[in-house]
Formats: sequence, C-alpha cells, structure tokens
Amino acid sequence: MASLLYVGVRPELDAATAERASFRVALGVDSEVLHRIDLTTTALPDDAFDRYAGFVIGGSPFNVTDARKSETQQRVEADLERIAERAIDGTTSAFFTCFGIGVVTRLLGGAVGMDNPEEATAAEIRTTPEGADDPLFGPAGPLFHAFTAHKEGSTEPPPGAVLLAGNESCPVQAYRVGADLYATQFHPEPSPRDFADRMVFYRTTGYFDPDAFHTVQEAVLSSVVTEPARIRHRFGERALAR
Repeated sequence: MASLLYVGVRPELDAATAERASFRVALGVDSEVLHRIDLTTTALPDDAFDRYAGFVIGGSPFNVTDARKSETQQRVEADLERIAERAIDGTTSAFFTCFGIGVVTRLLGGAVGMDNPEEATAAEIRTTPEGADDPLFGPAGPLFHAFTAHKEGSTEPPPGAVLLAGNESCPVQAYRVGADLYATQFHPEPSPRDFADRMVFYRTTGYFDPDAFHTVQEAVLSSVVTEPARIRHRFGERALAR
C-alpha cells in the first residue's frame, strides 16, 4: 500500500502530534497511510524516497532568517532541502507549509524577509490566474480563507516558481515548482478547533498579543475555513496515485 510521510519540524513534539492528526484528517487517510518522522529528533533516512509516495511538511517556530541557528535547525533545513530537491526533479511529491516555504524559496535563490508577517488569524487568500488553472488550487475558487501565523515570508516568488495565491499582507501565500512541489505560507490542514488548540503552545512566542489570547482564540473558533483542507486532500490523492 502506498503511504505518505508527515514530516514534523516543531521542537514542541505535542504540537507536532496534534498537527499530524490535523494532516491525517485533511488528507482523508488512515493512520497506516500517513507515517511520521520528527526531524528535530531524527534525521531523514536515506531510503525515505523509496518508501513514501509523497511528503507533507508541517510548520515550525524556526525562521530561515534566524541569525543564530542550532545544530538541530541546520540539520532540519538540510533535510527539508533534500525533500525539495527530489520533488523539484519529479522523483517524489511534496507539500511544504509555513517555515517550509522559506526553505524552498531560499533553495531556489529567492529572498525571504520579515516585511510581510501575519498574526494568528483566518486570512483572506486570493488565487492568481495561474492558481485558477492549478489542479489543487483551482477548485478552491478565486477567494478563500486560511489560517496564518508567521513572522517571515517570501518577498516574491522565487525563480522557477508559479505563484498560485497571495493577499495584501503577504503577496506570496502559495506557489508550485514543476508539477510535484507545492509550498504555502498559510497552514492548509487545521480546522478552527485545531488551530485554536495550537495557539496554546505558542501563546508567548510573538504570533499574537498574549494578553488578547482569548479574544484571538474566539475569533479563530468562529471562522469558516474549509478550502485549505480540500487543497491538502487533492494533493494526497495525486501523490498516492503516482
């Protein structure tokens, strides 16, 4: 049976466990189909590309632009680049999110900076004309909402990437490289409940005013966010059918 690999890059392993559960639901697969590795504790095995039909990469509090990086973060970024390189050459499928889009942008020679942050919210996302023609993003329609929470972002699509979605706050919300690598700044997998629960782990880490925690969490819980998970689901179907 073909399987996918959830690649966790959060040092907070309980948060990664919850994120993996969100990914599984969004993908619409059983636990036996979505395996797990946490790169903060385990290096990517050399046979991963032989064992898995595709890779889904979670978010992280790491930033590509961090001035000082631990050995763990350096190793995580190197392993993510390995996955990206294999997806770019078409030998696997990969979907990078949040921190991961910065890794891919840098790998392709693009710029990542701190000029387009977004606090924890259900942001309005607009698809581009190219996004409207994309098999994953096209069915989402011209406008949808997705959960965001990031400090850095790609200042423009990197060389070789096709911009699929953006908004005024962060013009590079999603892009595709070739046919098999997707990257989003927003989080495509969590339900409102999932995202509200995730906020607990990052209450004092700068993604929102900690004194406004309950107000922000209530706004998240009242949000209608449906299309991102469907984008994720379509990716899973394509990857497993390879």
